[in-house]
Amino acid sequence: MLATHSFLPVVEAFTRPAGVSVGTADISLAGRILAAFDLAEDDLGRLGSLTQSPSATIVKLPNISASVPQLKAAVKELQAAGYAVPDYPDSPSTDAERDARARYDAVKGSAVNPVLREGNSDRRAPGAVKAYARSHPHSMGAWSADSRTRVATMSEGDFRHNETSVVVPEAGTLRIQEHPADGGEPIVLRESLPVTAGEVVDATHMSATALDAFLAEQVRAAKADDVLLSVHLKATMMKVSDPLIFGHAVRAALPGTFATYGEELAEAGLRPEDGLGAILAGLDGLASGQRIRDSIENDLAQGPRLNMVDSDRGVTNLHVPSDVIIDASMPAMIRGGGKLWDADGDKADTLAVIPDSSYAGVYEAVIEDCKANGALDPTTMGTVPNVGLMARKAEEYGSHDKTFLIEVPGTVEVVVVDGAGSPAGTVLLSDEVEAGDIWRACQTQDAPIRDWVHLAVTRARATGAPAVFWLDPERGHDAVITGLVRKYLQDEDTEGLDIRVLDPVAATRLSLERIRRGEDTISVTGNVLRDYNTDLFPILEVGTSAKMLSVVPLMNGGGLYETGAGGSAPKHVRQLLEEDYLRWDSLGEFLALAEALRHVAEVSGNARATVLADALDAATTTLLEENRSPERRVGGIDNRGSHAWLALYWATELATQASDTELAAVFAPVAERIKADNEQIQAELVAVQGHPADIGGYYLPTDELADAVMRPSATFNAVIDAL
Repeated sequence: MLATHSFLPVVEAFTRPAGVSVGTADISLAGRILAAFDLAEDDLGRLGSLTQSPSATIVKLPNISASVPQLKAAVKELQAAGYAVPDYPDSPSTDAERDARARYDAVKGSAVNPVLREGNSDRRAPGAVKAYARSHPHSMGAWSADSRTRVATMSEGDFRHNETSVVVPEAGTLRIQEHPADGGEPIVLRESLPVTAGEVVDATHMSATALDAFLAEQVRAAKADDVLLSVHLKATMMKVSDPLIFGHAVRAALPGTFATYGEELAEAGLRPEDGLGAILAGLDGLASGQRIRDSIENDLAQGPRLNMVDSDRGVTNLHVPSDVIIDASMPAMIRGGGKLWDADGDKADTLAVIPDSSYAGVYEAVIEDCKANGALDPTTMGTVPNVGLMARKAEEYGSHDKTFLIEVPGTVEVVVVDGAGSPAGTVLLSDEVEAGDIWRACQTQDAPIRDWVHLAVTRARATGAPAVFWLDPERGHDAVITGLVRKYLQDEDTEGLDIRVLDPVAATRLSLERIRRGEDTISVTGNVLRDYNTDLFPILEVGTSAKMLSVVPLMNGGGLYETGAGGSAPKHVRQLLEEDYLRWDSLGEFLALAEALRHVAEVSGNARATVLADALDAATTTLLEENRSPERRVGGIDNRGSHAWLALYWATELATQASDTELAAVFAPVAERIKADNEQIQAELVAVQGHPADIGGYYLPTDELADAVMRPSATFNAVIDAL
C-alpha cells in the first residue's frame, strides 16, 4: 500500500495516454474491519463479484492475513482514530459479542485470497529475473555434512495420518455434527454445508494428546542436542487450526508456568495462542504478574535455546504467532546454510518443528540434499515453476469455517442432509475425537480440479519441462485426487509430454536433482504446497519470492495478477517509520502490471495496452541489469528511487518504440525531462532518508501523510503530474 502511494501516480500517468484506466480497492486489514461493521465500502466483496467477469483485470498486492494479535492492534488503532468498532471478543458470551466475533472471524487470516482466487495459479520466475539472478547471485550460506539442523514432525495422530476423503457424486447439502461419547444430544458444528457434483470432501483431526507428547519430546531433544528450538507454522492462512497448534507449542516451552498459573492466565484472557509476547505484555495488571514473569524466565532458562525473530529486542519464535511463517522461515533457514539466530545474535543449527507431517517431508528432503551436496548455486541452477490448485477455496485454505476445537469426546460425522447422491442421514465421513482435538473438513470442487490438470498440461507444452503432480498416496485426499488426475489427463493431449505423479518427498528429490543440473521441473501441487513451493524454490533460485510472476487465469475468463509475498512487510514498515526508508522491492508489481496490461489488450482490443506492456517489460529488464532495485540501507536507492528509475526506463522505451508513433511522441519529452532531472530527483529522494516518518497510522495511514512520505521529490512529481 505504501509503495502504491509512490507507484500508482506513475501508473496512472503512463496508462492515461493509452486509454487505459486504473482503479483501486482497499483490501487492507483496516479496510476489511471497517467494511465488516458497515463503516466503509466492501471493496473485497466488490472485487469478488468482479472475478466472475471475463473482462476482470485485477492486480493484487500482498495483503495481511491477520493473526489475532495483529487484528487486536488494528482494532485499537481504529478505535483511537474515532471509529466505533467493538473490541475483539476472545470468549463471546452475549449476542452482540457473538455477532462481533463472527464479523472479525470473516476478516482475520486468509480473508482475501479465497475471495479473489477464482482460478488456479501459474507462478514462475520471469526470464529477466532468472538471468539477473545468475549474473548477480544472491548470497547462500554454506552447508556442512555434519550440520545438526533437522526437521521434526509427527508420526501419528496429526492431520495427515487421520485424513479420510470421499467424492460426492451429486449436488446437495451436508451437516457436520458430533455425537458425544456420553450419549448426549448431537452437537451441530455446521448446520448446512452445500456441495456440488463431483466435489471432494475431506475430514481429519489433530490429536491434542499426540501433539502435546510430540512437542514435549522436541523441547527435550533440542535441549539435549544443544540446538535452537524453532516452530514453523502458518498461523495466518490457517487462521483457526495453526494458532491453536502454536498455543500448544507455547505451553510446551513453558511447562512449569502453565502447570502453576495456567488457570490464572486463562481467567485474565492471556492465551498462549496469542503468543508469549501478548502474555508478557498483560502481566503488569495481575497480582501474580511478577511471579508469573519469574516462572516464564525460569522455564526459558531450563529449556532449550529458542530461535529469535529479533535478537536485539528479545523477540523469540514463540512471541507472536504471525512472526514465523513456515513458507518464508524454512526457505530462509535453508538458504542460510541451515542456521537461525540465537539470543546473542549468532547463527546456530536448529531443530525445525513442523507438527503436521503433511508437507514436512519436503523441507526435510531439501535439508538432506544440502547436507549431502552442499548449497545450491544460483548461477547455474534450474527453476521450479508451479501450477497450483487453489480456485474456489480449494483444500486446506478453505477449511476455516469447517475447523473446530473439540470440547467433549465423541464422534464427529459429516452427514447427508439432502441430495449428494445418498439418502438423508447417510454418514459420509466419521472421526473419533477427544476434548481438545482440532477437527477440520475441506472441500475441493471438480471444475477447479479439471482446470488445474488442463493448466498443468498447457504449461508443460509451453515450456517443454516435465510436469510433476505432488500427491501423497498415504493421504486420503491425495489418493482421491490422484485418481481424478489420471482420469482427467485422458481428456488432454499429452503426446510428447513428460507428466508424472510422485509423492512430495520423491518429487522434491527429483526437482533438486534436476535443478542442480540446470534443468527445469514444473511442480503441480495443491493449495498449501503451492504456497510453500512458490517461496521455497524462488528464495533459493532468485533470493526472494517477491520477484516471481504470478498469473491466475480466472475460470470465467478474467485475469488476476499477484505481485509477490508480503511476509517481510512488518520489517519494511518499521524501517520506514524509523528511518524514512522503504526497501520493499516493487518488481512483482512491475511484472504483474505488464501481464495485466496484456490482458486488457486481449479483452478490450486496445493495442496500446500491449505497447505499454512490452515497454514496461523492457524497462524492468533494464532496471535489473542496471541494478536499480532497492538497497537494504539508508543512503541508497529505496522503493521510491526504484520507481523513479523505472519511470525513466519505461518512458524511454515508449519514446523509442516504433509500434505507435503517437505514444512515442507523447513520451519522448517525458523521457528527456526525467533523464535531465534524474540526478536532482534521486538526490531529493535520498535527502529525506535517515529520520522518522509519520504516515498517520500503522494499519490505517492517512492519504495526505502517506503521499507526503512516499512522494518526496517535487521535481519528479512535477513531471508525473504534468503527464
